[in-house]
Amino acid sequence: MQTMPKSTPAPVIHSPVAALVCLMAACCAALCIDNVSRADEVLSTPGFEEAEGKFETRLHSQPFATYAYHDAEISRPYFANIRLPNGIQVTRNHPPAAGDAQDHARLHPGLWLAFGDISGHDYWRLRAPVEHVRFVEPPVMDGDRFRFAVENRYLPEDAEHEICREICRYEFALHGQGILVRWDSTFQSDDQDFYFGDQEEMGLGVRLATPIAVNSSLGGHILNSHGQRNEKEAWGQAAEWCDYGGTVNGRFVGVQFMPHPGNSRECWFHTRDYGFVAATLFGRRAFGAGERSQIFLRNGQPFSLRYGAHLRWNDRTQDFNPAAIYQR
Repeated sequence: MQTMPKSTPAPVIHSPVAALVCLMAACCAALCIDNVSRADEVLSTPGFEEAEGKFETRLHSQPFATYAYHDAEISRPYFANIRLPNGIQVTRNHPPAAGDAQDHARLHPGLWLAFGDISGHDYWRLRAPVEHVRFVEPPVMDGDRFRFAVENRYLPEDAEHEICREICRYEFALHGQGILVRWDSTFQSDDQDFYFGDQEEMGLGVRLATPIAVNSSLGGHILNSHGQRNEKEAWGQAAEWCDYGGTVNGRFVGVQFMPHPGNSRECWFHTRDYGFVAATLFGRRAFGAGERSQIFLRNGQPFSLRYGAHLRWNDRTQDFNPAAIYQR
């Protein structure tokens, strides 16, 4: 992954920042995607069929995930029902099925990026909408990667004007016993200044399958790069990576979040034993890490957030080595 160009103006951050050290390798083996639906603007792309606000991806003829970009119930994009190549679902069913924890059904659909405060507007709790504008790049295979890019615009509650726009690029590739997701979002407004506020409900979030949750009593655990475990120790802690894993159908599966070193500051992890974790650059005061710290962007100034997420499985728990995945 590339870091921000040196010519890019730095955002105004009202507190000290820290850099992360992380290397993420290029991935091998292609994702086999078929029967993928897409938006009107990519109707001419072979192999894609029209659908209403979402498309399905398939890996080796097996369902992989749903990407939703128009949803009457959830006013921001998300990935739902993500499955590993071995067929095990790593995120909670969306909508929650019988036997699933039923909390946060609309707020926690699977894997998503959202913010509780952009210039005072709340996109995390769905009080203000994120509108899909277009596919900047249609879903395609590119060598060993499946990728696509979208443009979104962030609107206030009344949707009468625009706060900012986002170009979001996604890449997926097989990576050992798992799938590496690269998530790269750049925010900018050419009309006004805007800011990212300071609260914990900000950043890249995932809701794990119910058996993986710590409180399921089925062996689920949270572990970060400092060896801190579960919500009691890992909540609000800055770390190089944070993994949430557990046993499903005899396999040790989970999601490892790895913030990119090009981000403007270190990430804290908002972790919960009920099966949720988010990686966030925001919420300094909420996590007890210092005074309130907003990030202000001037008119025309870009701001990037980059993450890696490794969706993985291991046949034996002793083969699980998140530090090695991070270094690779």
